[in-house]
Order: sequence, then structure tokens, then C-alpha cells
Amino acid sequence: MSGNLFAGLPPGQARDEEFDALLSRPGLRIERIVSTGQCSPPGFWYDQAEGEWVLLLAGAARLRFADEDADRELRPGDWLDIAPHRRHRVAWTAPGEATVWLAVHYADDIGD
Repeated sequence: MSGNLFAGLPPGQARDEEFDALLSRPGLRIERIVSTGQCSPPGFWYDQAEGEWVLLLAGAARLRFADEDADRELRPGDWLDIAPHRRHRVAWTAPGEATVWLAVHYADDIGD
């Protein structure tokens, strides 16, 4: 299997974020996420059972963690590892352009 992470990006402002599964194995899921100005709904927080390593490939975004006082600004090349059950939300993504994420979701006990 092969492909290009920048192929088929939505033009301009899409209505919804796009989630494309690239690889899925027990305890591991890799996906491309494309945002074009979307953010988490007010009051919504992700609280995921699995860990998530995320890399911003293009565009710009801000993430907010429930245990931090300020948004984290992300630019291309920035990555972070989000621990299981660490509440977070997408506070902002660049409007009118593709913000491309590579997300690796993994079971907390993988490799033990």
C-alpha cells in the first residue's frame, strides 16, 4: 500500500473535517486529518482511551488542553504526544486552507 498525504486535499473551506484511515492494525491506527477552518464545538473535549501522536504537516492550528491555561500553537513540523485520557480540543485551524495532520493512535499497552 502507498499513497501521497497531500493528494486529494479539499479546496478552500470544506464543510467538515476529513478523516482518512491510512493503516489500521490491532492497537494502532494511522490517519490523515484535513481541517479547513474547523474546530471543536464549544464545551467539547476529546477524552480518548488510546494515546495519540500527532504531526502537523501543513497549515496552522491551535490545540487546548484542559490542564493548561493557554492554547498551543502548531505550525508545520510541530508534533506532540497526547496521553490517553488527556482532555484536549481543537481551538482553531487556519480558515480557507488545508491544515493537514498525521495522527497515530496507539494502545497504551502496545509494546509491553
